[in-house]
Amino acid sequence: MLRQHFINPLWIAPPAWFALDPKAPEESSESTEDFIYHRPVLQREVLELLNPKAGVLILDGTCGGGGHTEALLESGADVLALDQDPDAVQHVTERLAHLGRRIIVRQANFRYADCVLDELGIRTIGGVLLDLGVSSRQLENAQRGFSLIRNGPLDMRMNPRTSLTATTIVNDYGEQELTRLFRELGEEPAARRIASMIVKMRKTSAFHETLPLARTIEKLVGRHGRQHPATQVFQALRMEVNDELGALEQGLRVLTTRLERGGRIAVITFHSLEDRMVKNFFRDHSKEWVDRPEWPEPRRNPDHDVALVTPKPVEPSEEEQRANPRSRSAKLRVAEKIK
Repeated sequence: MLRQHFINPLWIAPPAWFALDPKAPEESSESTEDFIYHRPVLQREVLELLNPKAGVLILDGTCGGGGHTEALLESGADVLALDQDPDAVQHVTERLAHLGRRIIVRQANFRYADCVLDELGIRTIGGVLLDLGVSSRQLENAQRGFSLIRNGPLDMRMNPRTSLTATTIVNDYGEQELTRLFRELGEEPAARRIASMIVKMRKTSAFHETLPLARTIEKLVGRHGRQHPATQVFQALRMEVNDELGALEQGLRVLTTRLERGGRIAVITFHSLEDRMVKNFFRDHSKEWVDRPEWPEPRRNPDHDVALVTPKPVEPSEEEQRANPRSRSAKLRVAEKIK
């Protein structure tokens, strides 16, 4: 029985394997009560495809505001809810405290889910949900450093216990490093020009706040369309600060390994780099046979352990996109553990 592992949800400090830099400054104590979590994306589709059942343990690796978590609990499943953001952990703990022993909330990056499961004595899980990206609450709270329109410190850490910040990247990375970062993670066409301008300007005055950086990029690139011209640079900085692609790569391996047979893993992505990584992982792990030109015949795939549930990504309906514009770029992919 899964329920024997459950205890009342508590907001706990991360264990030793997670506190990467205990001396790092804590998150600003400024109240975030005015910033709300917006509606979860693709909630109906997630429930249909994960098909949670009573007594099954679902791991929500990015619980955020708790919208998906609550829906999973209402379906009858038990939930282990993780998030690296302590604000999200506290919010979900308080919001769902009335559900008692059916939920555990822990502060952890989902890439370390195996450590949390080992700590709780749980061998396997019946399902996984990852809703990637930055939350509305993080974007709207200027003190977190994600916002393009509200001034705040150049931070962008989802977990304030880690040491690397956007300030360090902008002021310390070389021009070639910044160019690569903006081009690869931000897919920014003007990556080289922006990197060159940043390096030139920081010699006179270092960048420490979000709006001066955003305005510098806007002045250089100009405005074209509705999207802020600094959006892709800020995306690249956020992904570098939080090692988002590294976390996703590691997390997919860890979580699929701990998934029980018949359990499903659902991943919602919001840009092409993440979606490509999920697509390739599911593809590589769903092939029974692998063939290469240098081989005399195909060989069994040692990584074959899932079946595709969604050959093509599921996208939000037009109705959902109108009601929640931030859902426009969302893509949902699902796979099922077969061995």
